Amino acid sequence: MQPVETIFNGFKIFIVNTLSYKTISANPNTINKEWVLVDVKDLPLGRVSAIIANFLRGKYKTNFTPHVDCGDNVIVVNAAHVTLSGNKWEQKEYIRHTGYPGGQRRLNATQLHNKRDTRLVENAVRGMLPKNKLGAELFRNLRVFGNSEHEQDAQNPKTININEFL
Repeated sequence: MQPVETIFNGFKIFIVNTLSYKTISANPNTINKEWVLVDVKDLPLGRVSAIIANFLRGKYKTNFTPHVDCGDNVIVVNAAHVTLSGNKWEQKEYIRHTGYPGGQRRLNATQLHNKRDTRLVENAVRGMLPKNKLGAELFRNLRVFGNSEHEQDAQNPKTININEFL
């Protein structure tokens, strides 16, 4: 509908039918999920994880809806070659609990990386997602690989240059 032009106290005012502008909320039927490939070799962990979390949530899409999984499926390669600045390899601690009394366990970033080289990226991205059922569902859309080979060739992922988002 076209706006109607009127004059009020010497000022031009455009009156628009407000019913013609509706906020569209995405739902599982209207979303368009894609597969995205991200290479994180020699890039800082925190910056890369924030960008990956935004892709998982779909915050860059025009129909982003906070309570719906409208993000993409993300494949991360070369996660073993991600970097940490300063003394974070020794000072950054990852704490978990076994569930038993006195079962708190601590690992620094080097120990965690030696144990499983993709865990640093997984933990960083998980910490940037919502802490609810939606966050768990979004985390299942992430695939992390330590080297450049991945198993999702059949999905024809679109390669993203992560340096454009840094």
